[in-house]
Amino acid sequence: MNVGDTLPPLEIPVTRTLIVAGAIASRDYQDVHHDAALAQEKGSPDVFMNILTTNGLVGRYITDHLGPRAVLRKVAIRLGAPNYPGDTMTLTGTVTAVSGAAVSGTTVSGTTVSGTTIEIRVVGANGIGHHVTGTVTAEVPA
Repeated sequence: MNVGDTLPPLEIPVTRTLIVAGAIASRDYQDVHHDAALAQEKGSPDVFMNILTTNGLVGRYITDHLGPRAVLRKVAIRLGAPNYPGDTMTLTGTVTAVSGAAVSGTTVSGTTVSGTTIEIRVVGANGIGHHVTGTVTAEVPA
């Protein structure tokens, strides 16, 4: 993997079930994530995805590409346009940094880890704009 490489896009259908299940799984019981009428009373056209669900989907996108042994070291994301039911979010990624020596011999939870650290710029776009932008730093063991 080299700086400038792109990850294949991942299209995620944004369903009402995904939005509500993600909110429940992350214990985010705010009504705007599960009750359309209350979301509309607060000025939203419908329920919308919470940041914790988005964070999980970004993590999945990276680990789907880097493999099950990849460890996410940092996920720094910012939300933009909301994800509403019926839309599709397309995640894309570009490698912005690769480092091998910087992690060689690092101890994590009592285990010595050697591998490659990869930084990836991630964008998740939907029909109204960029839902999420950010950077993920992951370590891939040797």
